[in-house]
Amino acid sequence: MRRLRALAAAAALALTLVGLAGCSPQDSLVPDVNVTGEPGEAPTITYLTPLDVTSTHTEQIWPGDGPSLVDGQAVLIDFWLEDASDASLVKESFSTKPTALLLTEVDLGKDLYNTLQGQKVGARLLQISPGSGTGATDYPTVTVIDVLPTRASGEPAPVRADLPVVTLDPSGAPSIAPTGTEPPGALVAQPLIRGTGEQVQANDMVTVQYTGFSWTSGESFDSTWSRTGLPVSFSLQDVQAWSEGLVDQPVGSQVMLVVPPTYALGITQSEEMAGQTVVYVVDILDTGHPSAGASAG
Repeated sequence: MRRLRALAAAAALALTLVGLAGCSPQDSLVPDVNVTGEPGEAPTITYLTPLDVTSTHTEQIWPGDGPSLVDGQAVLIDFWLEDASDASLVKESFSTKPTALLLTEVDLGKDLYNTLQGQKVGARLLQISPGSGTGATDYPTVTVIDVLPTRASGEPAPVRADLPVVTLDPSGAPSIAPTGTEPPGALVAQPLIRGTGEQVQANDMVTVQYTGFSWTSGESFDSTWSRTGLPVSFSLQDVQAWSEGLVDQPVGSQVMLVVPPTYALGITQSEEMAGQTVVYVVDILDTGHPSAGASAG
């Protein structure tokens, strides 16, 4: 039975999957579940209902070709979760925003942690689990999980000589060397790495890693890399400078935004930076187009 429905509001995957049953030995009788669909798109899942699930089963629909996931580090995933008793959609993130968590059993729950261990960015995974019996999910579940990048990837872009030089540490976290010159008077959006994904649109929900720096000193005043290590998602409508600078940039890109003090800082309000030009280095990891009235979840 095939069931594919759009869900207006998606909640974080961990709220449901942490409550699933603990991982048990693989059942010798693997449930017959077929997953189709293209990378970056919501999957179509086909199976007969009610699905008989006695133990947790995981399967790699396709392998990833990106970096290996690192235990204890950030992982970014899209998911599609169905109630396998009737193939009804429970939660999904493809229409809103991906979920960022740490690759730990505490954050993910035992089943999802085991499913993601040893995988690479770009993988699509299938997890079939029995009901937990704890009230969180008393029904068997079928979940498709896409592993997304947590840093920009693509081809380096030529950079204006009057802009700060950006250096990345092994994790991808940036630092800058101040120029010692006067900042530009207008907003600058300078690609540093050109990705190959979908272009950001004006009303999108974007998922990013970023660091904000003082133009004058080069010191960081805010960073997802150092604060939690987890990407964040927000609506571009909420931040004027980011909306103007990131629109039409492709997913996978890293962009330097030089923001004059005439713009509000938006998601990173900082009294110490009031009246100063700031520099953001932004890794664009995902972009979504929530439908009218949709919630970020």
